[in-house]
Amino acid sequence: MNVKPLSEIKKNELGIIQEIEEGRLSLRLMEMGCVIGEEVKLKATAPLGDPIAIDVAGYSLSLRKKDASKIKITVVECV
Repeated sequence: MNVKPLSEIKKNELGIIQEIEEGRLSLRLMEMGCVIGEEVKLKATAPLGDPIAIDVAGYSLSLRKKDASKIKITVVECV
């Protein structure tokens, strides 16, 4: 399986969270629904490329690419 950072996901790609880097932000990301095994899908990217909007845990979440790079996913399909 190909593991890559969430910051590199393409529009409408569906991925599964595999890992979240340890750090001050990791607990906050988990509280927002970014937990291992959860599906994520890129919905939109801001005009200048940052932040991104993802669907996770049944709602839309905006993340800076710097923060999204701390989440590792495997892409399962491109919708």
